[in-house]
Amino acid sequence: MTRQILDTLELGERPEGRTLISAAWVLGHRDGGHRLIPNGEIVIDGGEVVFVGTDFPGEVARRIDFGNALVSPGFIDLDALSDLDTTILGIDHHPGWAKGRVWPRHYVEAGPYEMYSQEELAFQKRFAFGQLLLNGITTAAPIASLFYREWGETVAEFDAAADAAGELGLRVYLSPAYRAGGMVLDAPGQMSPVFDEERGLQGLRDAVDYIGRQSGRHGDLVRGLLVPDRVETCTEELLRQTQAAAGELGCKIRLHMAQGAMEVDTIRKLHGSTAPVWLGRAGLLNDRLIAPHATNATEEDLKLYAANGVSIVHCPLVSARGGSTLNSFSKCRERGINIAMGTDTTPADMLMNLLVGLITCRINDRAPDRVRCADLFDAATLGGARALGRDDLGRLAPGARADIAVFGLDDTVMAPSIDPITTLVTGGSGKVTQAVFVDGRLSMRFGEVAGIDMKAARQRAQRQFDGLIAKYPERSWGNPPVSEIFPPSYPIEGNANG
Repeated sequence: MTRQILDTLELGERPEGRTLISAAWVLGHRDGGHRLIPNGEIVIDGGEVVFVGTDFPGEVARRIDFGNALVSPGFIDLDALSDLDTTILGIDHHPGWAKGRVWPRHYVEAGPYEMYSQEELAFQKRFAFGQLLLNGITTAAPIASLFYREWGETVAEFDAAADAAGELGLRVYLSPAYRAGGMVLDAPGQMSPVFDEERGLQGLRDAVDYIGRQSGRHGDLVRGLLVPDRVETCTEELLRQTQAAAGELGCKIRLHMAQGAMEVDTIRKLHGSTAPVWLGRAGLLNDRLIAPHATNATEEDLKLYAANGVSIVHCPLVSARGGSTLNSFSKCRERGINIAMGTDTTPADMLMNLLVGLITCRINDRAPDRVRCADLFDAATLGGARALGRDDLGRLAPGARADIAVFGLDDTVMAPSIDPITTLVTGGSGKVTQAVFVDGRLSMRFGEVAGIDMKAARQRAQRQFDGLIAKYPERSWGNPPVSEIFPPSYPIEGNANG
């Protein structure tokens, strides 16, 4: 019956009149926190939530009952993959400098170039946004690799990204990423930074212009976020001007920081300290700053984050896959640091990230009682909203935006439970997402995404990815063939029947 009712709604459209959504569980919000409501109801009118509770007394245009499911605020992903994931290439292929993860000097001197066309980059945004919606993510701050770029991201691809968000129905915070420098491989294992500050400042100017043109479009689904690439690719002047621009625009800044050994070593050589200490000395730490990943943050770094209102974006899956963890989620929370969540890889499965976050925190704490499933769920909803400065996102309460994800609880791989949050975090995955509403619009239902055929898009994405892989020898030290850069997990036989 639920499928039949949803089929009467046009994907990508906002239902007319009041719509009542009910399920075995609704995650409402009251007195500053989430509250589970058994056999709950939520009523939306246009793009706004008008009621959360039971036994709604008013008239409604339609009713949608999802049965044994959780109706939840949609997830907020502040480090959301928006290209074809190259981090998966580094899972089994090491060291990174030998696998095209750092530009060799000869490639830089020959002139880096765009390895995807603008059309391909625009398609990738649509495909990635569709993946986010399939996993119950309703608000995203896109992230992409610059390793295969000429330098930074382009305005053209982000104009296309804004339109994709509007057509698919995804709330986004975005502008093109820019940088003043990057790492260059001078010899096997020997890397040094190179800088072109004016190029970074031009990228900032382009981003500021972009935000001025795009922010508020598509019914306010699109808003601006300044995104200097990574702290080791930025100069102090670029970051100072970024802070000034953010103040004028009234927007946030996302800056990857305290996230890896290469960054830590580079910043120490350049500035004699860690990145947070360097920015603290320069007066560039404040509550405008959103900082993935903090896996290499020192005690001093975390104290500075707490004192200056910096939000962390925790991406436990991609971090743990690379051998690092946030040490630890509970300790950061106890310090008063706001923690948001990100996926930063394929799959864009926030539920999987919440489980990995729970596991890694308990391993680091050597105790099971300092973090709960609800704490991770809070980070993926309320923490993201707090980082963005939005008290109308990440919660289901009257006056909030109608950004909703519905998670089925009848999946056969999940054990029976009295608590839907624990059930979903410990045994669910993004595949149990049944429907997504963003600003009241039906953006996804049972695997269908508004504005894109995801099955056909997956095939197109594979072709583009294959084309990128074929170019890796050009930007790898010594120009080895692809078969040496990315050998298969097991030998591939020429004749399987031989």
